[in-house]
Amino acid sequence: MAERVAQGLPVQSVVSATGLFWTSTLREADRRGILERHPMFGRIVPGGVIEADGTTTELDVLLWATGFRHELTHLRPLRLHNHRGGITMDGTAVAEDPRIHLLGYGPSASTIGANRAGRAAVAELVRLLEADDELEAADEDRSISARTVA
Repeated sequence: MAERVAQGLPVQSVVSATGLFWTSTLREADRRGILERHPMFGRIVPGGVIEADGTTTELDVLLWATGFRHELTHLRPLRLHNHRGGITMDGTAVAEDPRIHLLGYGPSASTIGANRAGRAAVAELVRLLEADDELEAADEDRSISARTVA
C-alpha cells in the first residue's frame, strides 16, 4: 500500500491490500462453498438484498465487510488528487502540500498503523512549526536591524 500512495495511485481497501485473516473455520467454510463474495447490493429487504442488477438474493446471513474503504471526497476542493485518481503521499504527508497529513490513509490504514502514523505526523508537524517560528524570529531580527541602520 505504501508503494501505491508514493506513486499517487488510489489506495485499495485494507483487506484487499493486506488480505483477510483466514482462520481454520473460514478456510473450511470456503472449501465447502459457503462463502460467496458479491458486489455491493442496492438495498436490504426482509429476507435478503436487492442486487445492483435488480435481482433479489435471499440470505440467512449478511456479512457486510467493507474493507475499510477510504472516503476523502470532502477534500476534493483542495485538489490533492492527481491524474491517476490517487493522492501522492510521503509518509503521512500529502506530497503536493506537506502541511496536510492523512492519518489512516494508505499504509497507516490500521489501528496500529494509525497510532504509529499519528506519532510520526505530530513529530513532523512540530518540527515544521518550530522551523517556521525560527524563520519568523530571524525575519523580525533582520527587520529591527534594517530600521536601526536606516
